[in-house]
Amino acid sequence: MSFDFPLFLVVSTGLTGLIWLADTLFLKPARVKAADSVRATVDENSEAGQDAVAKALKEPLMVEYSASFFPVLAIVLVLRSFLAEPFQIPTGSMIPTLQIGDFIVVNKFAYGVRLPVLNTLVMEVEEPRSGEVMVFIPPHVNEYYIKRVIGTPGDRIRYEDKTLYINGIEQPQKFIAQMPGYTVLEETTNGVPHLIHKRAGRDEPPREWVVPEGMYFMMGDNRDNSYDSRGWGYVPEENIVGKAFAVWFHWGDGLPTFSRNGWIE
Repeated sequence: MSFDFPLFLVVSTGLTGLIWLADTLFLKPARVKAADSVRATVDENSEAGQDAVAKALKEPLMVEYSASFFPVLAIVLVLRSFLAEPFQIPTGSMIPTLQIGDFIVVNKFAYGVRLPVLNTLVMEVEEPRSGEVMVFIPPHVNEYYIKRVIGTPGDRIRYEDKTLYINGIEQPQKFIAQMPGYTVLEETTNGVPHLIHKRAGRDEPPREWVVPEGMYFMMGDNRDNSYDSRGWGYVPEENIVGKAFAVWFHWGDGLPTFSRNGWIE
């Protein structure tokens, strides 16, 4: 299982916050009182007296670290949990829209406010729509995946001859280029145009799905090289992470580059 950074962030923020609060309410007043007692017995103008008072007021190392890290962790927790989160593309399942090594930004607010770790929806905003690119946790593994939303609750999805149908309506495709081993097409899904790849010689029999309530059907733009809802099923609503909306830089095999910066279609 991959490292659970959201859980680590929540625990770290809570722990450092509790230590900081305990110091503010109990430990710091005790140190101030001890310093006052020292002042009554030493000459505070002398170097030895100043050292003695400073020693009495000195924060324990754990308190010092907690006071330093807590505000930073709290800000990161709020930003990452409720507003935006960075994400790196690890596979080629969304080529050509997203390349391996792309660093994207995920809008955590677009599909509602959710509690960190628990991912419980506490405030509705909008529901995912067909054609949007979404980050989520699939049902078979506890990792972030990114695919395109194809089917929303109640939709009938059919995939036949490498052509997508939503509720009986063919999603139009336009030829863009023929490359060695694959074809580049522009597909319009629910009014959202985007590029897809299709490889020759990878036909599959016609299949059809009806998306249950509270579930979503996902597919990669690299249609013949994407492990998605065709293989592992539907994504539950509670597994939604957020809407991917921008590439902010790319770091593949070479040096980082900003040449791919832009909005995600």
